[in-house]
Amino acid sequence: MARKELTILVAEQKILNRIYVVRGQKVMLDEDLAGMYAVETRRLNEQVKRNTKRFPKDFMFTLTKKEYENLKSQNATSNWGGRRKLPNAFTEQGIAMLSSILNSDVAIEVNIRIIRVFTKLREYALTHKEILVQLAKLEKEVRGNSKDIENIFTVLKELIETQRKPVPRNRIGFKPGY
Repeated sequence: MARKELTILVAEQKILNRIYVVRGQKVMLDEDLAGMYAVETRRLNEQVKRNTKRFPKDFMFTLTKKEYENLKSQNATSNWGGRRKLPNAFTEQGIAMLSSILNSDVAIEVNIRIIRVFTKLREYALTHKEILVQLAKLEKEVRGNSKDIENIFTVLKELIETQRKPVPRNRIGFKPGY
């Protein structure tokens, strides 16, 4: 694996580790985003406040105290120090909107990576769902036909075994004794 690919993989893993499910939505917290964008959390939130029209409730919301406590306990973060205000949670659309108010090169690059990770998550979820649907269909079709399936597996095993055995071939080249 090339060094650049490894760097991208590590960056994607860091992003994945900071995506939480709150209120049934995949979100990222303001403090995590600020860290990735290399800005202070309060600066990020100031920009959001200046542009409130860009962040409706389905783009960004403030966590309740209970939601924040649940996240802290899941991640085993300490209570020492802490925040004065509850964090803002940004959905995928909210993160995309952040790119319009944070105009640094770092913010733009990080935003692109985050959106790509969200896209991969969505694609994975769709693929996973399709496989489950296909398995459910297969399971319904299979009921009562277990003998037929056993026969299919027997034939498949035989095919695999015949492919493993090498086919005898004539030797090529000089043959002694002629």
